Amino acid sequence: MLESIGGPDDLARLGYPELDALSAEIRTFLVDQVSKTGGHLGPNLGVVELTIAVHRVFESPKDVVVFDTGHQSYVHKILTGRAAGFEKLRQRGGLAGYPNRSESVHDVIENSHASTALSWADGIAQAFKVQGITDRTVVAVVGDGALTGGMSWEALNNIASAQNLRLVIVVNDNERSYSPTIGGVATYLSTLRTTRGYEKFLDWGKGVLEKTPVVGNPIYETLHGVKKGIKDIIAPQGMFEDLGLKYVGPIDGHNIEAMEAALTHAKNFGAPVLVHVITEKGRGHAPAVNDEAEKFHAVGIVDPNTGVPVSKSVQSWTSVFSDELLKVGRERADVVAITAAMLGPTGLDKFQAEFPDRTFDVGIAEQHAVTSAAGMAFAGLHPVVALYSTFLNRAFDQLLLDVALHKAGVTFVLDRAGITGDDGPSHHGIWDLALSGIVPTLHVAAPRDGARLKETLAEALNITDAPSLLRFPKGEVQSDIPAFERRDGVDVLYRGESADVLLVSIGAMAAMSVEAASQAYREGVGVTVIDPRWVKPLPASLVTMAQRYKSVVVVEDGIRHGGIASTISEMFRDAGLEIPIHSIGVPLSFIEHSKRGEILSDLGITSQNIARELVSWSSAIKDESFREEKQLPADENVNRQQPR
Repeated sequence: MLESIGGPDDLARLGYPELDALSAEIRTFLVDQVSKTGGHLGPNLGVVELTIAVHRVFESPKDVVVFDTGHQSYVHKILTGRAAGFEKLRQRGGLAGYPNRSESVHDVIENSHASTALSWADGIAQAFKVQGITDRTVVAVVGDGALTGGMSWEALNNIASAQNLRLVIVVNDNERSYSPTIGGVATYLSTLRTTRGYEKFLDWGKGVLEKTPVVGNPIYETLHGVKKGIKDIIAPQGMFEDLGLKYVGPIDGHNIEAMEAALTHAKNFGAPVLVHVITEKGRGHAPAVNDEAEKFHAVGIVDPNTGVPVSKSVQSWTSVFSDELLKVGRERADVVAITAAMLGPTGLDKFQAEFPDRTFDVGIAEQHAVTSAAGMAFAGLHPVVALYSTFLNRAFDQLLLDVALHKAGVTFVLDRAGITGDDGPSHHGIWDLALSGIVPTLHVAAPRDGARLKETLAEALNITDAPSLLRFPKGEVQSDIPAFERRDGVDVLYRGESADVLLVSIGAMAAMSVEAASQAYREGVGVTVIDPRWVKPLPASLVTMAQRYKSVVVVEDGIRHGGIASTISEMFRDAGLEIPIHSIGVPLSFIEHSKRGEILSDLGITSQNIARELVSWSSAIKDESFREEKQLPADENVNRQQPR
């Protein structure tokens, strides 16, 4: 049956028994495909019937369907004709793991950060209203977790006050323990609340009763209070209706017929309506349902029957941090941990298991997490805020003005820094070095290996009069790279026989940099590789070290624009040091999904390419020196103080 679905229109010809069969087929398809590629399996198993119902009631793309944290859009992709692309899900040339406009006219939001869809939906619906378009509805599919983000409530506050806005909010609630309200009475109340006549009756009744002397207003208030009390017993809707937002539900999100009825009422209402849907994350797949912690939220390549990972277990950067923080927690009672709905992925689950009273998961609310940390620091604690690098972007103002301005002793630990790969442009952690570089008082470390991660974490936790930040990439931690010596906090990792190039390696780029230096040496170019460990503020000794070299090369996995190479260039200018500086890093662009290694290769960030660049730049400098010595015209191809 799945092969016959080329688009949403094909769903209209199916009866409910056939739709149930299609749902089962989609689940089998998802388990089979995502087990091979990795991806967000659990969330999509839970929204099969919900997505079918949405596409049967609404006419995408005429009606605009937007997904919050688009990892729950796999079923949407299947129903919009992209099932064949799942063989290469999140791989080069295959489907993105999130909605992607280049794939389909049915996709709208490419940014996969949570709590944004309601604002998107409000803006689109308002635009339709301003243009006098009355036959298009906007549907926002929002997970209950997204409602922990403040931006969602900012949007709801505005949506609820709008008039004649054709907007339906579907809250996919897969965490709540209460059962859906079912039966004739509940269905009747849901229908009644989304009937225009009901609203007109309430307005008429209020007007008549308020004009009745003495008793009119008390009667209205009493009746209104009784009505509200009954509804609060029937369904957990009070907070939404207190905002002035019409509420329908809870609805069984695995009952397509019930979902269609609720969505149809909401669509015909002609004003904002919230449809509360109860689903089971991981539904239909025993390993996902039995995974109490994550419900297979995101998986790698796994056995489709057991859910057991196929690839061998390796020590990750996250696990090194997790173990070390637990060790620190046992030694220091002032250390507390904060995260934003990412306990397991950031490695705080071990700390939480042993120190539950010192662990704070604030939900998808990075802004609150950061400012709360500032408050904790003021009161005598040392908070460790663990986030994915990309999610710190959401709390930049709080980092700048609540933490850094107040010189709060807060340590940020950024996982998934640099190129992350599979999840695409919104998840690459390539912005943090540039963003943190403009924050006064902030100290930034980029450890190159597990040993340096432990070392810099200890150093960061000893900074009490300013914030600190550590960053490391996704995946397996490389073998420790010992230093020949440490000079003023700067580690020397490789020393060339001649002073041709000083290569400044940032964080996890160390192994690649050392290998490139070794290859360049075989081509007659002497390269010394150093690791500053702390990249903000940069050690003053860097100027002294650079003076004996003919050029400086900086290798980093953040954006070149405003990155470490730019900071070093400014540092040298301030010191009056004139020396060519070359930057090898990430261009200022949005990078699509591929494996980390594939992307780095595309960008020329490999040991082989770095070695070629080192040899080429060194040869250009030698040619220029020869021309100056012989008083020949300068070679116009040699750029000084300019990143490549």
